[in-house]
Amino acid sequence: MKKVMIIGASIAIVLSSCVSQKKFAELEAKQKETQDLLNTATVKLNSCLEEKAGNSARVQSLEDQIKNLKNTNASLLNNVGDLATLSKKEAENLERSLESIKEKDLQIKTMNDAINKKDSVTLALVTSLKGALGNLADDDIQVNVEKGVVYVSISDKLLFKSGSFTVSKKARGVLGKVAKVVNDKPDIEFLVEGHTDNVPIKNKVLLDNWDLSVKRATAVVRVLQNDFGVDPKRMTAAGRSYYIPVANNDTKENRASNRRTRIVVLPKLDQFYNLIEEGMKKAK
Repeated sequence: MKKVMIIGASIAIVLSSCVSQKKFAELEAKQKETQDLLNTATVKLNSCLEEKAGNSARVQSLEDQIKNLKNTNASLLNNVGDLATLSKKEAENLERSLESIKEKDLQIKTMNDAINKKDSVTLALVTSLKGALGNLADDDIQVNVEKGVVYVSISDKLLFKSGSFTVSKKARGVLGKVAKVVNDKPDIEFLVEGHTDNVPIKNKVLLDNWDLSVKRATAVVRVLQNDFGVDPKRMTAAGRSYYIPVANNDTKENRASNRRTRIVVLPKLDQFYNLIEEGMKKAK
């Protein structure tokens, strides 16, 4: 009888180990998939910031060239005097300088128009979001712009109960307002990030803070898709655990600030360059 009990217990332990390993492998695969999506979104965001810096440098360079050309023309006019006395070669040089100034002025105007249009789209998006969410406290939800990127940060207490990744009924109403705005602007794509504090968590469902942050992000994405019809191809879900806090985790209030879900509107560089190309074509 004892042998039977020992054998039975051994089998149960082996089966339990197999199930845990399988579940761990699934979570590990899901973690890798989420990390890949996050890496893609991060590369895209960094590329936008680099391109914006490059464009600013190009605008400054063109303005410097125009200044030098204007100085050259002024010098020519001062040295030669009346236009009637200019030699043929000097007149041709002056004409080429004027054409170059005109062309570079046009390039600057086209780039500035594209930047202004992009900024106008960003401002319209922020205005729409703040208008839709205006009745909520600033502590619960914040909409801001950093380096041309729109961020919507929603507090943990509004979305989830402690240690849970089930979206609350009250939060569904908030997400519905966000969904209405993004559905009205079908060209934008966005990243949903889950953030936690640094208090460790582990239970039968959750392995750690990474797991909780990922599950919260995917829970928000599912609500936006299933309840409010947001196109899933426009969304990326990612978990950031407790590694990007907005405050030190040294007080209860600061830890509450760090527990949040953030919606990041991803810039589309191809649309920005299309605006520039269209402007140049119209100017010809």
